[in-house]
Amino acid sequence: MENIQNLPIDIQTSKLLDWLLDRRHCNLKWQSAVKVIREKINAAIQDMPENEEIKQLLAGSYIHYFHCLRIVEILKGTEASSKNIFGRYSSQRMKDWQEIVSLYEADNVYLAEVASLLSRSVSYEGPALRKQLAKAQQLQQELSRREVECQSSAADLRERYYTACKQYGITGENVARELQALVKDLPAVLEEVGKDAAKLEEHIQLYTAFTNFVCEWSEPVLPLLTFAQKKGNATFYEWRTGKVPTVVERPVVEEAPADTVTDDTIDWGDFGTDTQDATSGITVEGGIDWGISVEDAGGIDWGDSEAAPIEIEIVDAGTDCPDGVARGEDALSILENSQSRSQFIDELMELEMFLTQRVSEMGEEGNVVAMSQFQLAPSVIQGQTREHIREMLSGVQDLLGRLTSLRMQHLFMIQASPRYVERVSEVLRQKMKQAEILVLKGATMVEKRQEALEEQSRLEPRVDLLAGRTRELQKLIEVDISKKYHKRPVNLMGVNI
Repeated sequence: MENIQNLPIDIQTSKLLDWLLDRRHCNLKWQSAVKVIREKINAAIQDMPENEEIKQLLAGSYIHYFHCLRIVEILKGTEASSKNIFGRYSSQRMKDWQEIVSLYEADNVYLAEVASLLSRSVSYEGPALRKQLAKAQQLQQELSRREVECQSSAADLRERYYTACKQYGITGENVARELQALVKDLPAVLEEVGKDAAKLEEHIQLYTAFTNFVCEWSEPVLPLLTFAQKKGNATFYEWRTGKVPTVVERPVVEEAPADTVTDDTIDWGDFGTDTQDATSGITVEGGIDWGISVEDAGGIDWGDSEAAPIEIEIVDAGTDCPDGVARGEDALSILENSQSRSQFIDELMELEMFLTQRVSEMGEEGNVVAMSQFQLAPSVIQGQTREHIREMLSGVQDLLGRLTSLRMQHLFMIQASPRYVERVSEVLRQKMKQAEILVLKGATMVEKRQEALEEQSRLEPRVDLLAGRTRELQKLIEVDISKKYHKRPVNLMGVNI
């Protein structure tokens, strides 16, 4: 018997109410009794004494049986003056709360109610609050990650923007104006390239001598490089005709028109000012005067009689200019004209390939065959060393790099098409605009993350408060059930908030 007395009673919290009903500790109709009790509690709390502990009990919590017991204990002190010689209280407050306690204790209604409260807190309220708390924490992590992504992407776009500006050779403060300003410096840059082309005399002589010696090539090689070496960055007219122009009329580059239509674009005339003038050009006398007169009613002259022969003169482009006048494309320099510039670059690349091959071959000319092969070569070929060829190659590559750099390509396109400035400006502007949008998104992420943090701060005290009340209710129920089983230990299982 003593062993049974010490055995604990383990009850699953989710099954606690069923356990009480099965063992007839509580009535199946306990909810009806609780409804009556709740009405009496709502009426009783309307008239309560000024007491701090009572205020805490009634503030924001569901008043159950154990709260009522505590209220009665407090009222015993506040209503002590209403106690008669028989130990009863004449105070209506005390009578109301004692009646409530008696109704709770009838058929152990209180036990069914607190068991239902505990089960609801453990199964529903606790998990719901934990889920909201976990969602707020997860949302903070997600928003922090997205904030970092927005900042990183915005920084990347800005970096790409300034990298692109650096490639164009501008600062990026005013893209369109800076790009247009670059074109003004283009003639001076090309002039420097033309001056440096004068240093290619030895290169051209070596290539010419080599082609004549090896291939017996009699036609001139690198004609445009030869011309630029002698004349510099001369006009295309001089390269085409061989004559120095007396007058150079450079083409006027028009600025790209704005994509706006103003009222000045179309002249709609002056309606309603002078009706007589508006109709003065039309004469109506049995018909409309179309401005066509028929002198002979005998018929229409179709032009079949001796008609004067029609002569069509075909004029070649550019030949209508007076002699010695460079106009249009002819007025551009050979490095500004796209046709001659392409030929100039092609010839530079041809010279570069030749010198590269010579550097490679001269590294392998240690055998007798190679030495005997060039014994009859001109002195300009025999007198070259590998190091000197490398220096010549470096000079050619420098010129080629200056003309084919990405910045120069953009400058040539800007010069050829003013619309290109608008396109480049728009592309760069879009990058910066996207970066600004991402910054705004990042700021929005910060605001939302702060809201999630505030939500977490609001939920955490509620979780702690619910956990504390649940543990307190668990102990009260365990003690109460233990009394019914001769103080056997009772354990409510699964109470976790």
